[in-house]
Amino acid sequence: MKITIGAIGRARGGPEAVLLENFKKRITAWPVRVREFELRRKVAADRISDLEGELLLSAVPDGAHVVVLDETGKLTTSAGLAKNMVDLQDQGYRNLVFLIGGANGHADAVRARANRITAFGRNTWPHLLMRALLVEQIYRAQQIIARHPYHRP
Repeated sequence: MKITIGAIGRARGGPEAVLLENFKKRITAWPVRVREFELRRKVAADRISDLEGELLLSAVPDGAHVVVLDETGKLTTSAGLAKNMVDLQDQGYRNLVFLIGGANGHADAVRARANRITAFGRNTWPHLLMRALLVEQIYRAQQIIARHPYHRP
């Protein structure tokens, strides 16, 4: 199963990018690709989230399982994420896509395409840090599935 993380904004170095790459290199169970998008032109404030949504949805292959990360989503645990990933593989999904929106949140079209809306707590996370947190959780899911002691419940 291929994993794609679609995110608004570009990581231009810094500690978050280093952390993301560190965990990404450790993931061997699935190929992980991060696709970053940003609006290249000035747009009206009320159009930003719709246009960002179009960019995010361009990262979604046909037939992919889409997880939208949003503070209002369903709370999950590390073990729950691992189980979900195993279930998706067992169901034959070839692509799993996580979408991280911009400062204005997700467009209605993105929410409508989501198979699941998930929250990593009720806090609002910096978008660059959220990418690193997500990649760490994917790595942790790999380790839970492998029964490695990295994760201690």
